[in-house]
Amino acid sequence: MSSRFDENDAVLVFDNAFIPWENVLVYRDIERATGFYAASGFLNRYNFQSLTRLAVKLDFMCGLLTKGVAATGTEVYRGVQSSVGEVIGWRHLIWALTSAMALDPQPGPGGSVLPRTEYAAAGRLFATLAWPRVKEIFELVLGGGPIVVPSSYKDLQSKELRPVLERFYRGSDSSAEERIKLFKLIWDSIGTEFGGRHELYERNYSGNHEQMRVDLMNLAKRRGLLDVFTAFAEQCMAEYGVDGWKDPTWIWDRK
Repeated sequence: MSSRFDENDAVLVFDNAFIPWENVLVYRDIERATGFYAASGFLNRYNFQSLTRLAVKLDFMCGLLTKGVAATGTEVYRGVQSSVGEVIGWRHLIWALTSAMALDPQPGPGGSVLPRTEYAAAGRLFATLAWPRVKEIFELVLGGGPIVVPSSYKDLQSKELRPVLERFYRGSDSSAEERIKLFKLIWDSIGTEFGGRHELYERNYSGNHEQMRVDLMNLAKRRGLLDVFTAFAEQCMAEYGVDGWKDPTWIWDRK
């Protein structure tokens, strides 16, 4: 995958560039400049596409892990099954968030609709937790399997080495060539420069790890959700005291 799908980040510097006025969207308007992020629906939209992208990646990783444990013959162990189930759970969670964003939107500008901000902000957080955890599960469940493979496909083309590889590298459910091909792909996904970049990318794609949590709290404040949450807790506390229950709903007649 790294030979076809790797992304090379770059910084483009506009030094002494001429910007035509017709291409200027905001000029010396602090309110518009600072309000763009929230008013445009940018947060909602970019998280919608990024969660969809991650969900598809997790579909792929579920398939790789399932094939990996079958190749090593460990799919019958309860601990391995629980790990595969956890990866599937992460996959379901991310897809559920994208479904909620699509099917339960909020009003947007000009009569449009936007993916709901609360769901976008929650997905922004949990996406940073999903990929590192999935990668960790691969490393724990498959052990050194992804790196204990021949260094080159040319080894499989060698008349001398091929019989040795077929004997010692075969999988529990596959030939040596199929097992090597699978574990090379798994290593490319989690261990190469390409794989390592993807973990760092998913951790930091949406910004500072503290800020995205602070944003969730501030959003709950602005929309009155924290007041709703605390009122719920206070309602519960008001229903009992040192003399017992105050709300007759909870007073049982033991006769």
